[in-house]
Amino acid sequence: MNYKPYEYQKLIIDMIKEKRRCNIWAGMGMGKTSSTATAIHELNAYPALVVAPKRVALSTWPAEYEKWDHLKNVKVAPVIGTPRQRSDALLSKAEVFTINYENLPWLYEQGVKFKTIVADESTRLKSFRTRRKASKKTGKLTVKPSYALAKMTCQATRHINLTGTPSPLGLTDLWGPQWFIDQGERLGKSFKAFTDRWFRAEQVGASRFAVKHTPWPNAEQEITEALQDVSISIMPADYLPIGEPIYKTLHAQMPAKAWKLYNQMEKDLFFDIGSKEIEAPSTAAKLTKCLQIASGFVYDEFKSPIDLHDGKIDVLKSVVEEANGAPILVSYWWQHDLNKILRAFPQAVALGDDPSIIKKWNAGKIPMLVAHPASCGHGLNLQDGGNILVFYSDWYNLEAHQQIIERIGPTRQFQSGHNRPTFVYSIVTEGTVDEEIAVSHQRKATLQDLLINRMKKHG
Repeated sequence: MNYKPYEYQKLIIDMIKEKRRCNIWAGMGMGKTSSTATAIHELNAYPALVVAPKRVALSTWPAEYEKWDHLKNVKVAPVIGTPRQRSDALLSKAEVFTINYENLPWLYEQGVKFKTIVADESTRLKSFRTRRKASKKTGKLTVKPSYALAKMTCQATRHINLTGTPSPLGLTDLWGPQWFIDQGERLGKSFKAFTDRWFRAEQVGASRFAVKHTPWPNAEQEITEALQDVSISIMPADYLPIGEPIYKTLHAQMPAKAWKLYNQMEKDLFFDIGSKEIEAPSTAAKLTKCLQIASGFVYDEFKSPIDLHDGKIDVLKSVVEEANGAPILVSYWWQHDLNKILRAFPQAVALGDDPSIIKKWNAGKIPMLVAHPASCGHGLNLQDGGNILVFYSDWYNLEAHQQIIERIGPTRQFQSGHNRPTFVYSIVTEGTVDEEIAVSHQRKATLQDLLINRMKKHG
């Protein structure tokens, strides 16, 4: 695909090219990944290391290079997996290496140097401190991921911080990531120097280590001014048409065993798993079973779920990481999906009949609200609680699909005075009937249309 950057993406590219070390604060959907990859490529600033949450490092960055024509010849090597797999990836002739934060101590020990380092979701560095602490169990100094990255970034020519939420819990979150840009030049050589200058410390509770930092009245303006020359902020509301939701498809992957069952159901309308036989008596029933498999499970004849994979759970985890504390409304279709989500995300709350749940959501007290479209009918207001909707699993019912979008949609956001776009993510298992549902909603197709098309393909 030919790459034609938007004006705001050009601003990102120019910032990276002009500043060897910089902060890119751009919200979800603003194309900061492709912009950063383009800038690095135009600078020929290889080898480059991209540090990101595991799934983003494994799938999102490599996929971005495969997507755009000008980046297709750039080899990307995910340094993920067993120690042997990571070592093999490092030895490959790649220009870009991607790794998750947890494996940074291992990478540091390998002694590899990079010209450019990108910290994707750089708020992961907010707890970085220049002083290492000894382990309580062993008494030995431990190498934390952020400390390992600090050592490597001092040897790199360029460092780029990427995030949409630079200070999710307040101004104190800024010091850690900023250290990687200037080693304390703008905000202080140490976290203590930073807080001593701009905050009033208050002890909370009996422990002397439990301290609350309250910024002085001039803190925000002075800190902002200190970071202006090395930071750029791209706000969605300034560039995107907030009158329409911003849609994005996120692809989940199925393991080989699940694919075998899926293909057998497509072909034969049944398969055996353990001692149970899963059968679909009709084309419509086959579609239902295929959707369930794509979602990660299948119901047997007694409506008991059989777990198959966690592909969609992994994708949802990456959305939570990228949202970085912003509330998320998650739509599901199958009861077993709800159960899996609640197990994987202890902070999640299911939308039920209790009216206090909606009040808590709109008050910002629920980080993840999980709802079935049938429970989000006309008149339900959820827009104050957030502007991010994720379809974990979906169905052919176009009205239900549209109704839950409207609960936090652009009209309601505007009516409530929120100058922000609505983000709608669909988690789609690649190569499955999931994709057909997504397309059907885009062209407002009916179930009958889809059934006819499916019979044409597989009849």
